[in-house]
Amino acid sequence: MAQFFQIHPDNPQTRLVTQAVEIIRKGGLVAYPTDSAYAVGCHIGDKMALDRIRAMRQLDKHHNFTLMCRDLSELATYARVDNRVFRLLKNHTPGPYTFILEATAEVPRRLMHPKRKTIGLRVPDNKIALALMEELGEPLMTSSLLLPGDEFPLSDPYDIRDTLEHHVELVIDGGYCGVEPTTVIDLTGDVPELIRQGKGDFSDFAAN
Repeated sequence: MAQFFQIHPDNPQTRLVTQAVEIIRKGGLVAYPTDSAYAVGCHIGDKMALDRIRAMRQLDKHHNFTLMCRDLSELATYARVDNRVFRLLKNHTPGPYTFILEATAEVPRRLMHPKRKTIGLRVPDNKIALALMEELGEPLMTSSLLLPGDEFPLSDPYDIRDTLEHHVELVIDGGYCGVEPTTVIDLTGDVPELIRQGKGDFSDFAAN
């Protein structure tokens, strides 16, 4: 049975954030709010937790997972970024974007795209998500809460608890944060490539 924490979206309670991170460190799955719909996260080094997310969402081995990062300096640890790409990232983080980048050796191989060796990275504009990663001290391995057969991600924390109470260890109620996913942009080539149009505006990237 999943625990249920109500965390204030503007002033996250330190005690609850600490308890949530303890659950993550012990291998738990946590449903939490971001700036573009709810997501499910686990510890970056936990293969069993990752496999549980794959099973829950029925994802194949080619799915690009996302590392949710606190800031650009953390993002640069896990991805190879040149000056042009860094400027683009600096101008659009935090925000509702997922960037496909070439992974560094810091990224566990099982999180990379098996052929391209890429990883999805993002810095969310959400105080609860940022507080979790600040307490954790490293990125959160993340996937959107889009279940098989659904058109939109789960968005109501009470619905998430009812639907996933036997699949996750914790649901964080951080209020409503929408159902629109991130805009996914591939920055591995010479020109930014739009992979999925979501909440973030792609027009600035198209001009670069």
